[in-house]
Amino acid sequence: MARSQAAGASPFPPIAEYAFLSDCETSCLIAPGGEVEWMCVPRHDSPSVFATMLDRGAGCFRVAPYGVREPTSRRYLPGSLILETTWQTETGWMIVRDALVMGPWHHVDERAARYRRVPTDYEAEHCLLRTIRCVSGSVELSVLCEPVFDYGRGRAGWEYDGAGYGEARATSVDDAAGTTLRLTTDRRLGIEGSAAHVRSRMVEGEQAFVALSWAAMTPARTWAEAMQKQWQTTEFWRQWISIGSFPDHPWREQLQRSALTLKGLTYAPTGALIAAATTSLPEAPGGQRNWDYRFAWIRDSTFALWALYTLGLDREANDFFAFIRDVAAEDDLQLMYGIGGERELTETVVAELDGYDGAKPVRIGNAAVHQRQHDMWGAMLDSVYLHVKSRDQLPETLWPILLRQVEQAAAHWREPDRGIWEVRGEPQHFTSSKLMCWVALDRGAKLAQLHGEAEYAMKWQAIAAEIHDDICANGVDDRGVFVQRYGATALDASLLLVPLVRFLPAADPRVRATVLAIADELTTNGLVLRYRVEETNDGLPDEEGAFTICSFWLVSALVEIGEVGRASALCERLLAYASPLGLYGEEIDPTSGRHLGNFPQAFTHLALINALMHLIRARERQVAGQFTPAHRTGR
Repeated sequence: MARSQAAGASPFPPIAEYAFLSDCETSCLIAPGGEVEWMCVPRHDSPSVFATMLDRGAGCFRVAPYGVREPTSRRYLPGSLILETTWQTETGWMIVRDALVMGPWHHVDERAARYRRVPTDYEAEHCLLRTIRCVSGSVELSVLCEPVFDYGRGRAGWEYDGAGYGEARATSVDDAAGTTLRLTTDRRLGIEGSAAHVRSRMVEGEQAFVALSWAAMTPARTWAEAMQKQWQTTEFWRQWISIGSFPDHPWREQLQRSALTLKGLTYAPTGALIAAATTSLPEAPGGQRNWDYRFAWIRDSTFALWALYTLGLDREANDFFAFIRDVAAEDDLQLMYGIGGERELTETVVAELDGYDGAKPVRIGNAAVHQRQHDMWGAMLDSVYLHVKSRDQLPETLWPILLRQVEQAAAHWREPDRGIWEVRGEPQHFTSSKLMCWVALDRGAKLAQLHGEAEYAMKWQAIAAEIHDDICANGVDDRGVFVQRYGATALDASLLLVPLVRFLPAADPRVRATVLAIADELTTNGLVLRYRVEETNDGLPDEEGAFTICSFWLVSALVEIGEVGRASALCERLLAYASPLGLYGEEIDPTSGRHLGNFPQAFTHLALINALMHLIRARERQVAGQFTPAHRTGR
């Protein structure tokens, strides 16, 4: 698919400039110019209907004043995922509010087949609502809705619905995706080829709405109905965020924005938490490190539960744990799943899309699902441990699940794998993988003791001690620093987890040496790299940015070893790198500060929450003369 580009200028907005909306079933990203440039329906991982983010000809949905590209301001309404954009033209001012609508639970006469978690008071209405108000002077409103289905492969055909101009339906000409979109407005729609348009002059005090829906729910058909739906969506988000426990601190806003983002990255019917809302946003400009992150990783579970329980968001933590429990109960554990629990995530390349700013290939699915990564057992068992510690009991149905996972870790911990970073080079004896196998056996032993299984507890604790000794003998260099893999001297940011998972006490000199070595030697302009690509065969040729989660891990680790001042300085710097709307991608270019990788990234926001809570509690305890870690798990 062709894309036009002026010489020397990219038509793609910077990744950090996108706004993120969600109804906890689907999500979209909106560029500063008012264009929905990424949206998949009906689920986060469904084929796209708008994909301009990955190809300038792959469909978009724009609501903005005619002839104006740059808004005056953009913000989220406080405590919500509702975007407000203010526009100034030569003749007037206009405000647009965008929301993926949440409404009262509407499955009254029949059950929602896709739902596996406990129904709540609210449910997605499968509608993107965009309201417009002219607040001063006059403004020429321009609406363009041009979907391209199935990742840019299926052009839309439009037909009016009813006798007037207020509603039209779009379907794929090729019927490739089988998706129907309905566009409803209180202005007059026009159809021109594969696009639907609105062109209307608005004067001060006038308002309008445009609603794009993809399910049987009735969209708004009047301004009053649109306002009601926007209000109930605001209520959903504000009622939800009010359940949490957020400290009275200057960082409260960052904590709440991260919590809202994580909530938006969940799939409510199953409780799954996707790694990011997008696919194939590059980890290096124009590079090949482009992956599909619209799936649920087992390793996210521990960090998710740490963050959610810390903020008092127990329901989301419980739902995600229930998702992990469901998939772990079926067969051998794999490192990631589809958001409905799907095990097969076939990776393919979409040749029709040119990629974000020319970064190819665009990938759908993720072949890493078939990799052997031994850290997943530790993540699973730590999740169970965190869940059980919050209740002081182990449900009988969980015992056979954790028994199988602990035994898997015990059977395979001596083998090489591809590690936490899913390298596509040769398997290695990664120290962090051994570390997480130790977590699996250590937590398993504690859970067995709690469950009255003394024999298993003794057996697993003995194996945990064996793994511990092996790591200390083979995973530490001559300086007393934990290294990336056995027999090498390369550093790896994943070893910042050594104090965070309580493998060794923070006062151990090896912990301090490791944290400071990573801080001093595995950073560029103060930001932490996963590893140095020249020292690690990860199967890919190009460079990458600094992984933001690793820098937040460093904040937590510095707090653990008592370097609170240094941790605070790094944290303030990281917060300054946030996008204009408080979001984070997977990586940050340490030279330019540009966000890289898929966006917004759950892993980054999870690490942010834990880092900020580490620091807040450290400062509180400094005043009281005692420090308590952020994660009170009784480890």
